[in-house]
Amino acid sequence: MGITIAIIGASLAVALSCVGSGKGVGMVGEASSGVLAEDPSKFSACLILQIMPGTQGLYGLVIWFFAMLQLGVLGGSPMELTVAQGCAYLLACLPMALGGYFTAIAQARCAASGVALVAKRAEEMSKGIVLTIMVEFYAILCLLASFLMILFLTQAWG
Repeated sequence: MGITIAIIGASLAVALSCVGSGKGVGMVGEASSGVLAEDPSKFSACLILQIMPGTQGLYGLVIWFFAMLQLGVLGGSPMELTVAQGCAYLLACLPMALGGYFTAIAQARCAASGVALVAKRAEEMSKGIVLTIMVEFYAILCLLASFLMILFLTQAWG
């Protein structure tokens, strides 16, 4: 039962991060469509801003993959965990799950504003990117927190 709970945690990390990224990329895509209808030459700038909220989905996948490797699931020899240990792994995956979801959406809002900036002053695109990257820092902290907690748990119980 413990391994099942741990796998649920890993699955939440990738699922919620990907849902947030999908929603975020979609939000920026919607904002970009209006700009591109007026000026198709701004496609590259809009695309760069649209890609940025998608990184959280990748971070969630990294945590899923790392957790599944550490748990032995991908190697064919899953660890035997108590329910408490499984819950600890689930909790270790939550920073990426929740952080990935919410930072992707927050980053999409910044990126959509960056698209609006590009619409009016294309030469200021770099400022929109910098403002959007500020949110990325917190997604990376979530990635790091989950990664280190999973590593600690594996070393403690592996």
